[in-house]
Amino acid sequence: MLSPHHAVEENLKCQALDTARTGIRQILDPFGVMTSCLEVQQAWLRQPGELAKQLFKLAEQCSNLQMLGYRRLCGQKVEDTVRPLAYDERFAEPIWTEHPYYDLLKESYLAYTRWLEDAIENTPDVAPRIKQKAGFWVRQMLNAASPSNYFWTNPHALHKSIASFGMSTVDGLRNAVNDAVRGDVSMVDDEAFKVGHNLAATPGQVVFRNHLLEVIQYAPATQNVHNLPVVIVTPWINKYYILDLSAKKSLVHYLASRGFSVFITSWNNPHSESRNVGFEDYMLQGALQAVDVAREVTGAAQVHAVGYCIGGTILAALMAWLNTGLKRNQPPAIAHFTLLAALVDFTAPGDIGVFIDENSIAFLDKLMAAPGYLDGAAMAWSFRMLRSNSLIWHYVVHNYLYGEGPPPLDVLYWNTDTTRLPAAMHSYYLRECYLNNKLVQPGGLTLGGKPIDLRSIKQPLYAVGTEKDHISPWKETFKICALVQAPVRYVLATSGHIMGVVNPPVEPPKRRYWVGAVSDHADPETWRNGIEKTPGSWWEDWAQWLGKHCGPLVAAPPIGSQNHPALCPAPGTYVLER
Repeated sequence: MLSPHHAVEENLKCQALDTARTGIRQILDPFGVMTSCLEVQQAWLRQPGELAKQLFKLAEQCSNLQMLGYRRLCGQKVEDTVRPLAYDERFAEPIWTEHPYYDLLKESYLAYTRWLEDAIENTPDVAPRIKQKAGFWVRQMLNAASPSNYFWTNPHALHKSIASFGMSTVDGLRNAVNDAVRGDVSMVDDEAFKVGHNLAATPGQVVFRNHLLEVIQYAPATQNVHNLPVVIVTPWINKYYILDLSAKKSLVHYLASRGFSVFITSWNNPHSESRNVGFEDYMLQGALQAVDVAREVTGAAQVHAVGYCIGGTILAALMAWLNTGLKRNQPPAIAHFTLLAALVDFTAPGDIGVFIDENSIAFLDKLMAAPGYLDGAAMAWSFRMLRSNSLIWHYVVHNYLYGEGPPPLDVLYWNTDTTRLPAAMHSYYLRECYLNNKLVQPGGLTLGGKPIDLRSIKQPLYAVGTEKDHISPWKETFKICALVQAPVRYVLATSGHIMGVVNPPVEPPKRRYWVGAVSDHADPETWRNGIEKTPGSWWEDWAQWLGKHCGPLVAAPPIGSQNHPALCPAPGTYVLER
């Protein structure tokens, strides 16, 4: 038995060793790429019998594919046994199925990919979070290894090169060199758009500016507007004009045309001097400030507030903050609110969670220490990796192998117009919301001197989730319904985080949605199964709901006021900062 002195000494050695290991991992593997993959590998090695079964399954698949390939080479017509998923466009060209060699190449790749992903998912005695991490990083490697990504194994690239007498290859090399110089893969034709001209062009004026944001008031599009103004709290990850793209896609233009007085936040793109700007500042000096400006300018006692993505997260926190200590007969500044693809419970945030643990946050803290912010490019690449086939490799193939120029798409232009994130805010947000999930805990966060509780919210809510959202999974956004103590109308829109929200009415309808009231503690799938899918845009349902809640029609207020005069035309100055 160790003496007390030696026991303490051994304990200190163990602590020192653990500290050293953590430090080494934060330097060499801050996002757990090697660590998670090694844990999965070791778990299978501890189960040799189960591992043998998995390897036998792979060998059997390979043998079957070889036989099918031989039959195709002999001229027999054989159906694919491994087909691409419906949304996988990598093998859409008919030659991938019609030519025996390319069909075998495609099916072999898909068979191995699915076998490996299934093996990771079914790893015995490994925590789900480790399997999720390993699966994500292995999927990045598998996506990179796709035969469609390489010239000599992509039949369409070879065909284009031959048909163009090599010019498509020359153009692709030129594109690759240009992208290497600029340090990024081109996604969009930058020359096709200009903010304030064919993007963010809805008429309006900046009526307030501080170090954190500009508040834009839009010109009324109707003679009369609803009494309560609509204040939109946009995300400060990327820029506000995702909700003000071209006129046909602009949410703010749509609201103005339906008789609403609209205000929106345009956040400053932070520099080093903003390093200490925190999450609380975005709530009080940002979201709350915008609400107060709209109330003062319009003379309305209350507003309807809208929050999108992280803007919705901060709005939910603000709603809880406003309700804390509110007197019984005292009306809050926000009468009711809308959340668009916004998380408040971060229990299962989807694949974005693979980037977030103590080691990765410590790494990011060190990365942000010198500049005082997280660079927008780093954030953009992390989001691209969540959909690497469509947001990375698609452009590698089309730009470099096919020699095509990037397309002129407004959403892609917005996606590449990145913003920086202040160090203090970003670190707090990752640690307290994602890692510790404190926003959903009663009193878990103290903001503006008040411990907040989402269960104190008593104002009606209209919430929107999107079916294929990879950033705010819809079943997680649904959880707000069981937290607030007020009527909730929930919409589940088809498509993803962006296109499910930027979803204007068109004929014929492109998308669909489910909508209905939510009872206490309803299960999301049960709720969806009990509602018929509606063709069209949820914007129309929302406008009707807003019309019932935002008061009677009154004469449209002028732009600005004595206290908040017009400072400059929309889109303002902050949105133009790079």
